[in-house]
Amino acid sequence: MTQPCELTAAAAAEAIAAKELSPVELTESVLQRAADTEDTLNAFVTRTAEAARARAAQAERDVMAGRPLGPLHGVPFALKDNIDASGVLTTASSALWAERVPAEDSAVMDRLTAAGAILVGKTEMHEFAYGLITPQTANPWARDRIAGGSSGGSAAAVAVGSATFALGTDTAGSVRVPASFNGLVGLKPTYGVVSRFGVAPLSWSMDHVGPLTRSVQDAALVLHAISGQDPRDPASVVSPHPPRLGTGSGDLRGVRVGVPANYFFEHVETPVADAVHRATARLVELGATPVDVTVPLTTYVIPTLWGHVAPEAAAAHDEHLRHHPELFGDGLRTLLEAGRMITADTYLRAQRGRSLIREAWRELFTTIDVLATPTVAATAPLRSQTEMRWDDGYTEDITDGLLRLTSPANITGLPALSLPVGEDHHGLPIGMQLIGNHLAEPDLLHIGQVYEAACGDEETRRRAPLLSGSSSGFRPQ
Repeated sequence: MTQPCELTAAAAAEAIAAKELSPVELTESVLQRAADTEDTLNAFVTRTAEAARARAAQAERDVMAGRPLGPLHGVPFALKDNIDASGVLTTASSALWAERVPAEDSAVMDRLTAAGAILVGKTEMHEFAYGLITPQTANPWARDRIAGGSSGGSAAAVAVGSATFALGTDTAGSVRVPASFNGLVGLKPTYGVVSRFGVAPLSWSMDHVGPLTRSVQDAALVLHAISGQDPRDPASVVSPHPPRLGTGSGDLRGVRVGVPANYFFEHVETPVADAVHRATARLVELGATPVDVTVPLTTYVIPTLWGHVAPEAAAAHDEHLRHHPELFGDGLRTLLEAGRMITADTYLRAQRGRSLIREAWRELFTTIDVLATPTVAATAPLRSQTEMRWDDGYTEDITDGLLRLTSPANITGLPALSLPVGEDHHGLPIGMQLIGNHLAEPDLLHIGQVYEAACGDEETRRRAPLLSGSSSGFRPQ
């Protein structure tokens, strides 16, 4: 029997609106799942159980009185711990902010509250979002594997049912990488579509906020709630089209799917490449037209990324680095100190490279509507792993290997959606990334929903083994 905590956000919201499910029942189910799993999972920094219960009780009264608050009325969610919620400890998983309690809500927290959603806690992350591991959180599919980062706690919580959905941040792949590793849907919107007010900065020109969910429809529902122009974020833009909230019906006739001949399938595990090729073939069966493309300027992707992120992160933390360096973890402090050494000339060259990449990708999207790629080159690596080694002898640092395929969407600012498309021989989830054109979230989400509806749960499984309530799905460390 399906437990309330296993419902998608859309299904839960529909059941609550129809008075078939109480917000109290749903919230208690989610809180109980967290109580049952946290000792093993460690997805949360802070749990707000009592406040959630109070809000759920009020949500139930409002439903019974015919006063629905919004499309997520009574649905429990979690926030990555670099996103402010007033009166709730917000640490960014760093000793530097160990006692920080913001007095004001972030823009996304404010919008989710207005939509009726119920906060159940703040989730673990890589310190100040500068990493792809989230070492303190277990992967619910196999605890000897990483959960991904930097939004690893958000992904793990949704995967096991201790949150119906969650928000993360994505600077180089930090929503999509953990989505891929946890069998979830992860969306990085177009740069500026979701306000970053009240979010701890890492790299101002690359940072995004996006949802981690159990279905594409959920991602559309959450994006609809959190998007919108905000004058408090100087990068904020108005999306001319609201996210499409359909059911995935219809076909994909007229959709041109780009199949990359270079970069995105180089140094990729065979099971990952095979799963993404099968998923692309399914898009074609649904009516899409495949278009072979050569992705431009790929040699400059990683240098351009680090040429922005490293100095911008160092600038964001300059005061803390000068006065309290001992409060940063060793890994983060090293990265920030390295970022301070990047010259203005190097930063300007990175900006020039980024402009050229953006222009080339604009041209690319005159020939396609969406680019279909693996989300990550491999399934979740072992916790002890520090490198990725490929059959041809090529070796890369684990961080570069994890963000190599996701970072182009941050550099270009284009929307990107990761959705589950199968598992490898270890039973670990595989993600496919769909990159869309500027402000094309409605089209991107529609394609994802049509694919998901055609495949069903058999091919887009979203339940981690721990969801059953036992640890039988975990492998020994």
